[in-house]
Amino acid sequence: MSETKKRRIPWLAILPLVLFASLAGLFKFQLDRAKDNPEAKSLPSALIGKKTPTFTLPAVDGMAGGFSDADLAKGKVSLVNVFASWCVPCRDEHPLLVQMAKDDKLRGLGVKLYGLNYKDDAANARGFITQFGNPYDVIGADRSGRTGIDWGVYGVPETFVLRGDGTIAYKHIGPITPESLREKLMPAIEAAAKN
Repeated sequence: MSETKKRRIPWLAILPLVLFASLAGLFKFQLDRAKDNPEAKSLPSALIGKKTPTFTLPAVDGMAGGFSDADLAKGKVSLVNVFASWCVPCRDEHPLLVQMAKDDKLRGLGVKLYGLNYKDDAANARGFITQFGNPYDVIGADRSGRTGIDWGVYGVPETFVLRGDGTIAYKHIGPITPESLREKLMPAIEAAAKN
């Protein structure tokens, strides 16, 4: 009987490891499949076609700024980029935001770029902007994350395109890339400018 127990103990001891490895493999398979699927980044937003939620964000401590829903309804297209200093993909997309801020076509359309600094320490946010440049016309601090929740933010970075009346026209989830800027974001901005 003791020989039977000895044979079962090694199997029972490695069973959790086998289960963990199986689950990890399944998760990796699903993530890889989602990464190759362009629809994976197009999670629906219940706010598309609706006015922005009511909010008022203060400036990041030590910086000028702050904005509200009223600022996004002044007749011109607005972009709201949700970012944080602790967000690695935000660092990846930041050079494209700087490029967009200098884009003559966007300036000609009157597009304003708003930064929604999400759940960030003010000193870190200021350091991020100092280090990487400030593409934003205005930055507001969402210290608690409440405004982000109201906007349906899944995670940072996210970028919203708003029509001149403050209606959300498009939501981009994840970092902006040259491809997504060219194929998704710019067409959404141009369409919003026509409405």
